[in-house]
Amino acid sequence: MASAVHHNCHRLLALLLRPLPTPSRHPRLSFSPRPAGLRSFFPAPGFRLGTHAVALAEPEFVPPEEEDARFVVVTFYKFVPLEDPHAEVVRHLNFLQGRDIHGRIYLNEQGINAQYSGRHKDAVAYADWVKKHHRFSDTIVQTSPAVTGHAFPRLKLRYKPSLVQLEGGSLHLPLLDPNMRATPLTPSEWKERLEARTCLDVSSSETSGRRLLLLDVRNDYEWDIGHFEGAQRPNVDCFRSTSFGLSGEMEDPSDPLNGIDKERTDILMYCTGGIRCDVYSTILRKRGFRNLYTLEGGVSNYLKAEGPAGWVGNLFVFDGRLSLPPATFRQSLPSEEEEKEENGRWVGCCHACRSEVVELRHRNCANIDCNRLYLCCGWCAEELRGCCSSDCKVAPRLRPLLPGHQSYLKWHVYRDGR
Repeated sequence: MASAVHHNCHRLLALLLRPLPTPSRHPRLSFSPRPAGLRSFFPAPGFRLGTHAVALAEPEFVPPEEEDARFVVVTFYKFVPLEDPHAEVVRHLNFLQGRDIHGRIYLNEQGINAQYSGRHKDAVAYADWVKKHHRFSDTIVQTSPAVTGHAFPRLKLRYKPSLVQLEGGSLHLPLLDPNMRATPLTPSEWKERLEARTCLDVSSSETSGRRLLLLDVRNDYEWDIGHFEGAQRPNVDCFRSTSFGLSGEMEDPSDPLNGIDKERTDILMYCTGGIRCDVYSTILRKRGFRNLYTLEGGVSNYLKAEGPAGWVGNLFVFDGRLSLPPATFRQSLPSEEEEKEENGRWVGCCHACRSEVVELRHRNCANIDCNRLYLCCGWCAEELRGCCSSDCKVAPRLRPLLPGHQSYLKWHVYRDGR
């Protein structure tokens, strides 16, 4: 048995050492004690997260006419040169006339970034229409169920100078040059690297002189409900302020790229759908990081193709659903082993009291001037009146505590106590 494990580790180590596709150059909390009898724990670093979020119906045969009426969320992006993006906006708006689509669709000189919801027939028709253009024909389009209807309040389709929120914008970045973006890995290739990385940790990287680093290019609250095992929690609460690899010679323990060997470290970057990694990889490329690789189609594409292997918890999404269990993305039912593995993992913890949070779903702080997105147990939500801390609870501009999974309206609705 031991020899077999040893053999497998060496086989996987060989996979890692096999040359990858050559990348191109170029405030304190205080409140009344928690009632006795409620479980609480203080997890050690690297604690595991659960996957017990919003329950989804098991797949079943659905007649075509019913399938067309079901709501779905569709996401895709593509970096291509658009000579007249304003004219493209008009074309897209004309196509969507009479179609029930809500979401965010942005176009500019560097391409398109789309996340929207709608009935299956309308949602898929738009994606198919986009892909008919030869420059968009190889776009990865991802679809997931929206069981309660629209996941976005309305449609915003417009020209936007930056396809993602980034300090200083992104038009100055070489996004249209594939040689400046990270090398994409398919979900199966990514899974191989994760497995090989486990053996490398056991066997030590000193023999090869190479290192593999897993980089989560998302926000801290996204990591809190799900991430790949071994990825450091990002010290970022908004992508636009991401600064991985920009600390230079200064010591910065919050920067996982600080002080690494840029020549001999393979950096595997991942995010929800892939666009943030593609954008940020051009920044790192310009800073001299040579061996950059991304998860093609992001985590959602990986969960669809490979299931939750190596993934812990749920996936945060930027729409009304907020948190999705891995099974959401599978086209078939999970196997017994996958189901057992998911159900046996630790759950997340409450931001306020650090107790277990079985339902991995965020809420916004009721303090308008805070608005932190955080995980919270039901007891703390009641005790703190929907706030993330006792300080926020006594803030001057508070919104009411919302029951269940309701979301706040725009902040101006509650402004000045109205």
